[in-house]
Amino acid sequence: MDKIKVLVVDDSAMMRSLLTRVIGSQPDMEVVGAASDGLVANDMIKDRNPHVLTLDIEMPRMDGLVFLEQLMSSRPMPVVMVSTLTEAGAEATMRALELGAVDFVTKPKLDLQKGMAAYAAELTDKIRTASRVRPKARAPAPQVARPAARLLGGQGSVSDKLILIGASTGGTEAIRELLSGLPADCPGILITQHMPAGFTKSFADRLNKYCKLAVKEAEDGERVLPGHAYVAPGSHHLLLKRSLVGYVTSLSAGPPVNRHCPSVEVLFRSGAEVAGPHIIGVMLTGMGRDGATAMREMRDAGAYNIVQDEASSVVFGMPREAIAAGAAHEVAPLTEIAGRIVGHLLKSGQRAVRVG
Repeated sequence: MDKIKVLVVDDSAMMRSLLTRVIGSQPDMEVVGAASDGLVANDMIKDRNPHVLTLDIEMPRMDGLVFLEQLMSSRPMPVVMVSTLTEAGAEATMRALELGAVDFVTKPKLDLQKGMAAYAAELTDKIRTASRVRPKARAPAPQVARPAARLLGGQGSVSDKLILIGASTGGTEAIRELLSGLPADCPGILITQHMPAGFTKSFADRLNKYCKLAVKEAEDGERVLPGHAYVAPGSHHLLLKRSLVGYVTSLSAGPPVNRHCPSVEVLFRSGAEVAGPHIIGVMLTGMGRDGATAMREMRDAGAYNIVQDEASSVVFGMPREAIAAGAAHEVAPLTEIAGRIVGHLLKSGQRAVRVG
């Protein structure tokens, strides 16, 4: 079997050496070059034809985002970003995913010893996944104004319905496209996207700019309101609970489930237990099978489930597993899922009551 050819692009000689050593130790990978900036990388891409790039953001002569935008316009190829764990790094990473990067990892601490094996596994798993993706250039996401509420019947309404969304690789842009198509007063939404701590707030803030909904990183004990979407914070599971005031969020710093924290399985199982027949479940693009079993449990509890189709998924792992588990009522292209949600709400006699 041919090896995955990887080009490492980073301005730090120490980081280039580390990444080269980690990637080169894999039997199914080879590092075909290590470039110090985008200009050098351009020449190496032409000469060495890599399958995947790992790309730093902060580089001399040509910024990583500028390089990525040009690359995705001229020669789209799989890119895994290597990001700093800072607020500025998180914002730049979200922009890189908008531009077409497949995924990202954070830069390792160079004095890290015990965690290096886990870091190497994460990096190389994401490179393997990226090597199977055929990316396309993406247009910048437009910012939108929030129109008047229409679905639920006016400001101050609360719905008995809820929407639960799970996603992984490719999910940041899929979630953005889905939420952008939903009305400003749709039922409350809980979202688990596989993402480390330090990045989910930037992700939620960015969604808030682009969507008609109010989007935020979830906090513990928040009331789930129509027209609002709550994103699971990195390193915490997001669960749905019921209280005297209605549905509320709950955060748990428990161990990873299906290798993930936050985990889609945890969110979906809580939905099945607390609000089964009132839920619309959505499984979007992602690697692995996190959430498939619990999505079937939601269906058995009365939820209505929609799964993204293979053609529109960056990675068809999680949707495929959900379908195989018998969890899906509908399988649909990403561009149609918002419409399917609204259609189901209207068909099922969406109910709203006045509050306050």
